[in-house]
Order: sequence, then C-alpha cells, then structure tokens
Amino acid sequence: MKLLIVMFCVIVGPWAAAMLLELTTGKQWIDPKLAGCLGVTCLFLLTGVGHFFLTQPMARMLPAWVPAKVPLVYITGMIELAAAVLILVPQWRAAVGWGLIVMLALFLPVNIYAAVKKIPIGGHEFGMKYLAIRIPLQFFLMWWIWRFAVA
Repeated sequence: MKLLIVMFCVIVGPWAAAMLLELTTGKQWIDPKLAGCLGVTCLFLLTGVGHFFLTQPMARMLPAWVPAKVPLVYITGMIELAAAVLILVPQWRAAVGWGLIVMLALFLPVNIYAAVKKIPIGGHEFGMKYLAIRIPLQFFLMWWIWRFAVA
C-alpha cells in the first residue's frame, strides 16, 4: 500500500512544489503544465526502472495465458522510460500523454488480476483492499496525464 502513496506523491510532488513556490514568492518559477509533466516523468522513471529490478515479480502479475512474460515486462519498462523522457518534449507531449493513458487503461486488468491472485508485489497481496485504492489512483493518474500533457 505504501507504493500507492509513493506513486501519488511522486506524480503530484513537482506540481505541488511549483505551486507552493509560486504562492510563497509571488513569482511563477515554472509553467504549471510542465510541472505536472515533471511528475509524470518522475513516476514513469520510477515504475520503468522497477521493470528491470522486479522483473520476475512483475512477470508473475500476468495471467498464465500471456506468452513471453519476462520480455513483455522488459518491453513495457522500456516504453515507460521512453515516455518519461518524451513527455517533456512539447511536440511529443500530447501523443505520449494519450499513449500513457491507453497503457494505464490496459494495465488496469493486470493490476486487478494480480490483486485477486494476491501476488506479493507492491500491495497486490492485500487483494480487494488494494484495489479499493488502486483503481481510483489509476483513474487519477490517467486524469493527471490528460490534464497536464493532453488538454
């Protein structure tokens, strides 16, 4: 469950720090949209790297019928790392944002499966209690990306 709190803080942190800095100094130091995207960058750098350090546990999150689990974990990790960087490029921002939103929508069934099966990684072992937090967080992440990268 701690991971979910970390994910929330990581994505919101840069924007919140920018807003606090603006509030206390009266000067805008960074564009709020860019600050929101920096949070997306931080989150997907964290999760993308996780695919390379927690490969086997992440592979166990996938249903038995999914082929090539380990290569799939590596590929999705590389996609997350690339997206973390590319979302900072203004010309790519909207397209990458939409891609991340679709990816998060596609990952939701994996998180549900892992929680139902109580796979011991990142809180999934708590089952339905985990999903009560994870599902709203997943939609919040999708909204955040839309708000700062797409809209």
